[in-house]
Amino acid sequence: MSDILITDDERDIRELISDILRDEGYSTRLAANADQCMAEIGKEKPALMILDIWLKDSHMDGIDILKKVKRDHPDIPIVIISGHGNIEIAVAAIKQGAYDFIEKPFNIDQLLVVIRRAMEASRLRRENQQLKRGETPPADMLGDSAAFRLLKTQLDKVTKSNGRVMLTGGPGSGKEMAARYIHANSNRATAPFIVVASASIDPDRMEDVLFGREGGERGIEQGLLEQANGGVVYFDEIADMPLGTQSKILRVLVDQTFTRVGGNDKIQVDLRVITSTTRDLTQAIEAGHFRQELYHRLNVVPIAVPTLEERREDIPELAEHFIAHLNRTQGLPLRELAEDARAMLQTMHWPGNVRQLKNVIERVLILGDSVAPISAKELPAEEERGSDEGRVVLSGALATLPLREARELFEREYLLTQINRFGGNISRTASFVGMERSALHRKLKSLGVVTTSKSGGRIAHLSEEFEDEDID
Repeated sequence: MSDILITDDERDIRELISDILRDEGYSTRLAANADQCMAEIGKEKPALMILDIWLKDSHMDGIDILKKVKRDHPDIPIVIISGHGNIEIAVAAIKQGAYDFIEKPFNIDQLLVVIRRAMEASRLRRENQQLKRGETPPADMLGDSAAFRLLKTQLDKVTKSNGRVMLTGGPGSGKEMAARYIHANSNRATAPFIVVASASIDPDRMEDVLFGREGGERGIEQGLLEQANGGVVYFDEIADMPLGTQSKILRVLVDQTFTRVGGNDKIQVDLRVITSTTRDLTQAIEAGHFRQELYHRLNVVPIAVPTLEERREDIPELAEHFIAHLNRTQGLPLRELAEDARAMLQTMHWPGNVRQLKNVIERVLILGDSVAPISAKELPAEEERGSDEGRVVLSGALATLPLREARELFEREYLLTQINRFGGNISRTASFVGMERSALHRKLKSLGVVTTSKSGGRIAHLSEEFEDEDID
């Protein structure tokens, strides 16, 4: 971003500065008075402004323009130039937010140095804000299961629009990654992606954080909505937003304007809104904790992010991705996954979803002292496997059953787990368990195991007839 707006009532001066900057690789726009200057800013914010204090035939002088721009766009660095420079004017300009003050006739090299420093300071300030917000580049979307392919298809359909998307799913399932994927593949990819962590912001500070503040010794402080201008604002766990703030966000969605806390002027923004929640918002509405009007404004395109247990086929690929990532970023061992570890990972319970999987892999790599392939013994499942190698510890309920009933219960649970591990694919399940496909079908029928479509794939469960028998 190297677009510089030059405002000076002397044509020769503004054209001279423009020619010099263009030779240095910058793009420039020119304005002869206050009206032209404000019109250019209205079209598109410049990366930097060079502004003369004294402007003939203008209803605002340079200081007036400086005040207005710093109020509405505090992130634009402004270099003031003047042929009538004195200490008082320079101090006044700096106090109002100017980056620097240069007196005419200026030294070209000095002007270029000031511009480069101002641009660099602006870039570092943006990067610092991104680091404070915890922004990270979008990670690759990995997977090949039917549930994942359905998710990816839905995300691809919404990337090119500005429609509001509501992502639902369990904690750690990858809702923020899905939101970042939408942003990275949209026409707003070069604009900001701002995360609003609704659950972690003090409710008493929510409006300051979102809308910014004016007044006091600190002057103007931009809020997250203003920082997201032109890009995407992602409300993580929108259900945790205070009711009072919900009504104000509703107004922002309607007219894309808001007022900073302590201010009077309307701030215009251009935002795409993506939200996520792990909770049932319809229940929150019934309980009076969430505004129904806001829900309908946000829930334009609902997309469900599948749990890790709905996409067990993807677990080995995700695990290998985390191994490579942790090796690259933390220097942890680059180890392979043994076949028994792959199978164990696919059959484990994952209430924390992808985030939990990453944590498990990180723990194994940290505690492991070998470069040998990761085995099932290293995974945190000792309570299921028992302490004696090669033995399986029976649950209390299973141990009380006669052999025939215990065997039937074991076969049912074992086959349910294997079918879901292979995404409902009976052929792959039969191959792994060592049965003919026709024999497996007969066995499943006798055990009351059926498969139905869910999240674009198939999932195994007990038939209603057998569930009723269990209840009886």
